[in-house]
Amino acid sequence: MPRTVRTVESAARTEPLAWTRKHLLGLEDLSRAELLHALDTATGFKSVSTRSIKKVPALRGKVVVNLFFEDSTRTRMSFALAAQRLSADVLEFSKSASSVNKGETLIDTARNIEAMGVDIMVIRHAAAGAPLMLARSVKCAVVNAGDGQHEHPTQGLLDLFTMREIKGHIEGLTVAIVGDIAHSRVARSNIHGLRTLGARVIVVGPNTLIPTQIEKMGVEVSSDFDAVLPQCDVVNMLRVQFERIQSSQFPSVPEYHRLFGLHKERFKRAKKDVLILHPGPINRGLELDSAIADGPNSGILRQVSNGLAVRMGVLYLVNQAMLAESEI
Repeated sequence: MPRTVRTVESAARTEPLAWTRKHLLGLEDLSRAELLHALDTATGFKSVSTRSIKKVPALRGKVVVNLFFEDSTRTRMSFALAAQRLSADVLEFSKSASSVNKGETLIDTARNIEAMGVDIMVIRHAAAGAPLMLARSVKCAVVNAGDGQHEHPTQGLLDLFTMREIKGHIEGLTVAIVGDIAHSRVARSNIHGLRTLGARVIVVGPNTLIPTQIEKMGVEVSSDFDAVLPQCDVVNMLRVQFERIQSSQFPSVPEYHRLFGLHKERFKRAKKDVLILHPGPINRGLELDSAIADGPNSGILRQVSNGLAVRMGVLYLVNQAMLAESEI
């Protein structure tokens, strides 16, 4: 079972700050200790959602802005609700109604928004590296909510959180990440986090959708889902990103489902307690059959609820680091 963790409010009063990063740009550079601290902090916040009054004052008086240059439902709403439950004020940025459409640069947009008194910027952008560029250009904290095909660190953290919560540990697990690895920032964040915490990772998919030399990230590669599935403790099914895939890279939909979809017949090969995850939204009948997505082995809705606790924890941690920096 997961460890019992004190609430963040009590821990903050008795322990020195263990997180010193003002920005969360990815999981690649995070140490094992930092990853575990982020997960433990999220655990402390999870109970907030079960209270009659679903708020804590951790970010009272702070302003968080969601700078989303790509469409999003789950991630945007999760960050907005996380900030609100920490008692922060939340600003929502709309690209379609912004000066970006008049030729203003990302940096000028961010600096003008920061001048309004913003403390934390949450950014999703189609260009890999946009959050890093932003972090070098503003004084406030920056949290990456997904940048191109680079990383999606809070999705990676909530996947790790869900695995640890259900399985009780991450070290020693065998985790398969299945699907379009080449275009998936979720896959990259998961790989970095899982490998740092001691899991065995196997990436599975069509050869055209597996990056060359991905083995250098410490993963195994397979195009035979049936051979891999019986070994797995966790299977993370990725969304097929039709908007990013060239037709020449992708087999037909029926062929993809037959070879890489998790359907009833293939599921019989899995361990009885295998955990099924998916970052959403699901292409039902392609990546997953509905009976599996909604079945007892599915942790998909748990991922969504855990995402709120993880993003509360991240906003809290970067704010604490920013406060510590200001005192130096």
